Formats: sequence, structure tokens, C-alpha cells
Amino acid sequence: MTTPIRGTAGFALFDTAVGRCGIGWTTHGIASVQLPEATEIRTRARLRRRLPDAAEVTPPPVAQHAIDRIIALLAGVEDDLGDLPLDMSGVPEFHRRVYAAARKVRPGTTVTYGTLAQQLGAPDAARAVGQAMGRNPFAIVVPCHRVVAAGGGLGGFSATGGVTTKLKMLAAEGTAPPQKPVRSRLPFDPADAVARLRRADRKLAACIDTIGSCLLATEPTSTLFGGLARAIVYQQLSTAAAATIHRRALALPGGSGPDLVPAQILGATDNELRDAGLSRPKQLALRDLADRVDRGALPTLAATRRMNDAAIIEQLTQVRGIGVWSAQMFLIFRLGRPDVLPGDDLGVRKGFAVVYGCDLPTAEQVLSHGERWRPYRTVASWYLWQSAGGR
Repeated sequence: MTTPIRGTAGFALFDTAVGRCGIGWTTHGIASVQLPEATEIRTRARLRRRLPDAAEVTPPPVAQHAIDRIIALLAGVEDDLGDLPLDMSGVPEFHRRVYAAARKVRPGTTVTYGTLAQQLGAPDAARAVGQAMGRNPFAIVVPCHRVVAAGGGLGGFSATGGVTTKLKMLAAEGTAPPQKPVRSRLPFDPADAVARLRRADRKLAACIDTIGSCLLATEPTSTLFGGLARAIVYQQLSTAAAATIHRRALALPGGSGPDLVPAQILGATDNELRDAGLSRPKQLALRDLADRVDRGALPTLAATRRMNDAAIIEQLTQVRGIGVWSAQMFLIFRLGRPDVLPGDDLGVRKGFAVVYGCDLPTAEQVLSHGERWRPYRTVASWYLWQSAGGR
């Protein structure tokens, strides 16, 4: 389909093998394809969020042609939908590049987030690719269901039903499920956490039903310095930009592994750090961190595993550039602590507003409500992040 869609913006719902989907269009092309939500009301709400001025109307011929092809694809007819025009208005440039690459993945095949990142010339941006997939407004047409995790894992899927829906869509295209199961590296049982959260909070339970299984996992790091240095580099930057800077920093003399070491920072000149892309505040923060680790003023990674959350936060926030939020991210994504609620995190607050249908809450409101989520506030935070578009 190469002909522009004539007329005003609109949307429609239609039945498929995976449920009642939705499609929205403008004069420039398909603006949204929505997989089924828990109810048709929610499906319509998602479409209206993308096209607030659109009316639910009978699709024009070109949009109907797209609907027919989507229905056929989900029924097992091979079609990559690659010629359907998309209205990318408001879509970030990096996401556009990710979606263009993903559209080249043929039915019956899959590709990993890391492979897509490499194809884009940003090999360290696998997480950024995952975030783009999680915010994909063109489900099915941009086949995020064909993008999977490395090592045989399915990866995340933000549609209702989560990875179960992803498996159904892959099966319809004749793709065998991954040979390796998705394994959690968390030091607690996420299934138990989800069960407790369901009992504790009815609205959060509905959110869990929409998103599916908890796919939270820790990120490997060999040292405390390596994990915190990476956190400093990534502060207030897009994932893709931060990954590039981190890769340049890793190339500084004195290191050889996947993590930065203090000697690389302490032995580098200001010009070398600047050439790697590090701002002056980040240079100072990294030098302070490296100095403290070199002097033994901070606990080792092994020692932090024996400390409680409050003690770790108190220690880490002594470092220049490491605030409470950064320390909380370390607790969640490096140590896998089960009961961390970063109330100041904008993604958590946005997700809270989505789940509870309210205005953007204050950190205090999130923390107060979150008392009912103990001792698994980390898992609740993960679901709030997914509701806000993923983290």
C-alpha cells in the first residue's frame, strides 16, 4: 500500500486471531496499530492517546486494505507488511531507525535486541532498542514480537498477555519458541512477589494482567566501581548516547574487561576524559568514586550483599554525583533487592498515574500508597515503569 490515506484522521477496531485489535490513521499513513487490551474501552483509549482528535469511523479503502492484511498475517498468511506507509509524527529519531530495521525482519524469523543495535551502528544500545520496542505504536506492522532477548529468552512484551501474546503471534508465523526458558537472576521469587502484589492492590493486579509476567532481571557487574561508574556515565543521557560514551571510556588505558576500573579514571587526563564524551561534572564524580574505591573507603560488591538497603544508600551517597535515586537503581538492577521504591523516579510516577487514573503524583503520594506493596516494592516499581512505557 503506497497510496496516502485520504480524509481526516480516524480509527477502527477489528477482529483477529489474537483478539480485537485497533488501527488509527491520518492523511500521512497508519499512525497506530493496537493489540487487544483487557477491554475494548482500553483499546480505544490507547488509540485516542496516539490520535486525540480522531473519530471512530468506517475505515477508508486503503486503511481497510491494511486491516485485511493484518488479519491474514495473524491467521498464518506470510506477509511482512513492509509497504504499509506509517505516520511517524512525534516518533523520536532513534525509534524511527529502530522501527525501520525491525520492519526488515521477515515473518517466521526473529532477531535479538543486540543484533538490531549492531545493525544501527550502536552495538551497546540493546537496551535502547528494547525501550523503542516497548513504546512501538505500530504493533504488528513494526513487528516487535519478532525481536527477542539474547540467549534464547523471549524478552519483554508490553501488550496484554505479555510474553504469552508474543508466543501466540510468533506461532502464527510458524516461529518455534526459544529453546531456552527465560530465567530470572533475581535473588527472590518474582512469581511469589506478583502473587502478593495481586492480593494487596486490585488496580495493580489489573496492571499485572495487562503487562504479563515480571521480566525484571539484574545486570551483571564484576565490581562496585564498575556498576557505579556506568550509572554515572548514563545519568541524564539517552541510552544510545550513554552507551557510546561508556564504550569510549572502556577504551581508556588500564582496563581490559566489560567494566571500568579505577586505574582508568585516575590515570586519565581531563582531556582524555573529555574526548571520551564525559562532561566536567561526570569527570569529577568518576574521579571521586575512583579515589574512594582505591582508598578502600567504599565497601566491595561482595560486602554490599551483606548490608541492608539503608546502609548501602548511606555509603553510596557519600560519592559525588551519586544521589539516592542512583543508589536505588544500584540496589534494584545490580543487587536485585526486592523492596526498593524510587518514589522520585519520573517513570514510576507516570506509571502510577496511568495505573490509578490520576494526575502525576508526588513522590510522597507514591511512597505512601506503596506501603501496601511491601516487601516487594521493587516488582511494583517495575510494573509502573512498564505502564509508563518501559525502562
